[in-house]
Amino acid sequence: MTRGWILTLATLVPLMPITAQQPSVSPWPERLAIAAQYRVSSITTRRFTQDHFRRAIAPSLASGAFEVTEVGRSMQGRPLTTVTFGTGPVTVFLWSQMHGDEATATMALADIFAFLADDAPNALRDRLSRALTVTFLPMVNPDGAEIFQRHNAAGIDINRDVRRLASPEARTLKAVRDRIEPDFGFNLHDQSARVQVGPGGAQAAIALLDPAADEERSYGPVRTRARQVAAFLARDFANAIPGRIARYDDTFNPRAFGDLMQAWGTSTVLIESGALPDDPQKQELRSLNAAAILGALDAIATGSLDAEDPDQYQSLPFNSGGAYDLLLTGATLVLPGVGALRADVAVNFDDSVARIGATIREVGDLTAATAMDTLDLSGRFLHVTPDVMTISSGGGWLPIGSTARFVVRETADPTSPELSRLP
Repeated sequence: MTRGWILTLATLVPLMPITAQQPSVSPWPERLAIAAQYRVSSITTRRFTQDHFRRAIAPSLASGAFEVTEVGRSMQGRPLTTVTFGTGPVTVFLWSQMHGDEATATMALADIFAFLADDAPNALRDRLSRALTVTFLPMVNPDGAEIFQRHNAAGIDINRDVRRLASPEARTLKAVRDRIEPDFGFNLHDQSARVQVGPGGAQAAIALLDPAADEERSYGPVRTRARQVAAFLARDFANAIPGRIARYDDTFNPRAFGDLMQAWGTSTVLIESGALPDDPQKQELRSLNAAAILGALDAIATGSLDAEDPDQYQSLPFNSGGAYDLLLTGATLVLPGVGALRADVAVNFDDSVARIGATIREVGDLTAATAMDTLDLSGRFLHVTPDVMTISSGGGWLPIGSTARFVVRETADPTSPELSRLP
């Protein structure tokens, strides 16, 4: 029987003989096992340079499974390279690390490259190769990654440069999109570790968005397909992190690449990796990203997106920001040379994921404040260490923004028994 093509809401998919059963998406445990098996062992932290990344993926790219093309250069001259897999009729574009300090998905892409490069028989790999042509542009902002900062070498946020295309990185991203005219796009980012799933909810590990393509936030065929991908991802991630998946605000932003990709006809989904407890280098989130991205690609390849319930995505609580990293409540705050008073203390970390670099952000009645972690110290005395205080002839001050360093004691007496040190 001759195969033809039909246009479905999901995309162009092969028209299978009526006697053939459409393949189902590879199950979550199988894909999570793939992420573990093919993890690139030379990447162990979320701070790495482009040179490190290129060395790590070099064995995969040398396999012959990919077409590797230099498509541009960063402001400081670092190469921007696409990696293309498969020869199928449906085109997919994934780009990562537009912000130099958002490396979770880049790590996941390294593992996906290792899986796709293997020539051992694998049904998932074969489906992707036959049905899709997948183009990856990992680490769009290598200059920012060099010093682990959000912006590029000129201080430009590449994800807010879609109108002017002033930066070479933005111009390259736009040129790749225009050349391949992808049916689907994956905009891969990290978000703050201080974001919750709805007000007062759990720390958000993943946030999803089908970006609006216009001010009215309307749903045409392109955005509707994106919503179905987001629905698949919401359901898929829930296999591992139920209650930790949020929805990003969909207000149209004419300066953002995701929104404009949608407007240009590419069904685009944003995946934001937040944080998980006890995952300071985002290695667990790395594996979850790899497994979910492979699943989404498989859903596109099999044409199974039509069966996705949009409510799986639409019913997600919105991201809720404004939380502190740590809230110390209930204690009597003891200030050397000043006195003691009943006061709560809010602490943020310079690195909220690794929880290092603690600073004092607010002191006082914080009854209504929210935090990723709250420690009730009722009946205890929270002594500020003397080195944190600013002391002069006029007295002492506790500066907001100073290092957070406390000793918990039984009484206000600085010689009373020490119970613990915080944070």
